[in-house]
Amino acid sequence: MEHIAVLGAGSWGTALAFVLADNGHDVRLWGHRPEVVQEINERHTNFKYLPDVQLPKGIKGYESLEMAIKDVHIIVLAVPTKAIREVCRQINEVSDHPHIVVHVSKGIEPDTLMRITEMIEEEMLSSVLEDVVVLSGPSHAEEVSRRQPTTVTVSSQNMKAAEKVQDLFINQQYFRVYTNPDLVGVEIGGALKNIIALAAGITDGLGYGDNAKAALITRGLAEIARVGSAMGANPLTFSGLTGIGDLIVTCTSVHSRNWRAGNLLGKGHKLDEVLENMGMVVEGVRTTKAAYQLAEKLQVKMPITSVLYDVLFNEIHPKDAVDKLMARGKTHEMEDLVNILGDRMC
Repeated sequence: MEHIAVLGAGSWGTALAFVLADNGHDVRLWGHRPEVVQEINERHTNFKYLPDVQLPKGIKGYESLEMAIKDVHIIVLAVPTKAIREVCRQINEVSDHPHIVVHVSKGIEPDTLMRITEMIEEEMLSSVLEDVVVLSGPSHAEEVSRRQPTTVTVSSQNMKAAEKVQDLFINQQYFRVYTNPDLVGVEIGGALKNIIALAAGITDGLGYGDNAKAALITRGLAEIARVGSAMGANPLTFSGLTGIGDLIVTCTSVHSRNWRAGNLLGKGHKLDEVLENMGMVVEGVRTTKAAYQLAEKLQVKMPITSVLYDVLFNEIHPKDAVDKLMARGKTHEMEDLVNILGDRMC
């Protein structure tokens, strides 16, 4: 049994705490809302984020970050991307020993264009941070907390740390964990799929059919592979769980908050109204801005990201954005693959 702190009592943090408790670990679930922590401890539920789910009694809620991570080696960081830096600084203030930090958020920071691993390494003291491991893949919290079969991937610059995290999370009944040495690819795939999920929701909101969604998924994958390869990722990673796997689940499921937000945008709702009504963080909005900046910096073509940026931040009508995509000049479908493989061979 390992003592593990999960920071972030939202849907995904709670679901991962559920898995760890099922695996026999002592799990400390830290949240900033006192009423949520009290509910976890007294009723063993988290109704706001995972309704109708009974949590294992091996999960204990904490309001105090210092107490949550006391004598803990493994920290699971399950807070929104915009809160990563602040929580890391708080850990610095209350920790007196090194930790393996497992981050499970999916995003890129606008302006700095840093991956989450880079943000953590920049903020946390060397005396507090031992290793960073990313856990990512096609996984809805709602299904994980109902013990439905799920597969994810873990990656790290230190693969021994990744394998340790693999051992902690793997559950032979419903939660299978793979390892992948391509840290950049795993993070980029997990982050950028949210952009495509927003776009897929928009097409559904506009009333388009399966043809449009299939086009978005496949051409979205091309964009992700293009920018990921420019950042040093292995193109093959995007054919796996954190590429096509994550794209399928977030672009086709009503559980996906990015799809739901896009669907509302496609039906004519304004962005501010959508975000207010969602009640949860929609990472794809922030990531779209970062990816748009990243494409400009790397001089990589990301047409879907570009038109989605216009919808979100320049008030372009979604129908006009689709028309713009369809009117692009003709090209060869395999052009991206040929260029990527050519660069690799050189």
